[in-house]
Amino acid sequence: MTMLRSLSLMAVLAAFASTAAVAGPTCKAPKDTWMKESDFKAKLEGEGYKIKNFKVTKGECYEIYGFDKAGKKVEIYFDPATAAVLESK
Repeated sequence: MTMLRSLSLMAVLAAFASTAAVAGPTCKAPKDTWMKESDFKAKLEGEGYKIKNFKVTKGECYEIYGFDKAGKKVEIYFDPATAAVLESK
């Protein structure tokens, strides 16, 4: 029983560690201060981004997948209130 319990604990810890590793930043701005999604997308497209996927993350940030004006593939997290880049991959 002890071996089974140890294996279960290791599996839970491994799952948590892998989830934490892919988690993006956390945004704390109140939702009433966020830019409207349509305005935010229009702003980025005006800067030359081509947005393939847009979402609000679990951490309450805006995230896009797409291409920058040079055609380079991007994944970027933004503060939804200020549009500041928080993380880019």
